[in-house]
Amino acid sequence: MKRIKRLWKTLQEERGIGVVEVILILVVLIGLVIIFKSQLTSLVESIFNKIVSESSGI
Repeated sequence: MKRIKRLWKTLQEERGIGVVEVILILVVLIGLVIIFKSQLTSLVESIFNKIVSESSGI
């Protein structure tokens, strides 16, 4: 019975670590988006402009 409780406690701790990892990854991604916002905006605009210009020829 003690082994089952110990195993359950270990699994619960690992789930908590997984949540922390996901939160840290999200924080890093949000930080990168904020840092490179202007570059990303210009890239997306150029891609959409190319799509519009190419589709007008159809």
